[in-house]
Amino acid sequence: MGAVYASVADLEIFEALSVRELEQAEVLLERASAKLRLTAKQYGVDLDAMIEQDDDLLPVVADTVINCVRRALSSYSNDDITASQTSQSALGYSVSMTYINAGQSLYYLKNELSDLGILRQRYGAVEVYANENSDQGN
Repeated sequence: MGAVYASVADLEIFEALSVRELEQAEVLLERASAKLRLTAKQYGVDLDAMIEQDDDLLPVVADTVINCVRRALSSYSNDDITASQTSQSALGYSVSMTYINAGQSLYYLKNELSDLGILRQRYGAVEVYANENSDQGN
């Protein structure tokens, strides 16, 4: 198992956690760190090597993992259901909500991966016309 980039103490800086949330947070921090490493590998980036080369990257990685875990924890609690869109009606009684993390899973936003240097904008070109020195077309 690889390094865990953030601790429960780091998470509690932002909000007080219940006993149940503390237990969940320990597991989620490990899994979120592993998921971030795997996501980086998918893009050909060795996150641990990047952290060794740049000391300023570790706090940013820790914040990213904490944000991921906070999203998951907020979806587990019943008191604070986070929704990105809500609509209500009156007499016919209708409520519609789109939840931010309905699957209660750990996920990273594209801008978080970009800030870490994992997700980079790529460009490329395809040669449409064969040049004169090409063996193709002769």
